[in-house]
Amino acid sequence: MKTKRIFYWITTGLLCVFLAFAIFNYLTKFDALQGYLESLNYPSYLLYILIIAKALGIIALLAPIKGVVKEWAYAGLFFNFLFAFIAHYMAGDGEGGGAVIAMVLLMASYFLGKQVRPWIIRG
Repeated sequence: MKTKRIFYWITTGLLCVFLAFAIFNYLTKFDALQGYLESLNYPSYLLYILIIAKALGIIALLAPIKGVVKEWAYAGLFFNFLFAFIAHYMAGDGEGGGAVIAMVLLMASYFLGKQVRPWIIRG
């Protein structure tokens, strides 16, 4: 059980670092990313939503809150990474690898979290 707890915190920590790096990237390259989103026919305000959602996701993953909020955070991040992979795949820019890595970290964190902290995530 101690090994699973260590792997849970490693995967969750790496996932949160990944999300924090994405937020940092969004803030430092804001204009370039807005242009990129518009070239993919996404609205430019989507960047604001992603920044807020990922920041709230980090808080939800690390906070010792129970139940539905944490599950919604995992679900929201799952769809974020899934749609990011699909968008990069359809654009053909070869940048979908980050979404795949994030998805693997998310799945590992979720399933290890269900074993290590069952009172936090409903079974």
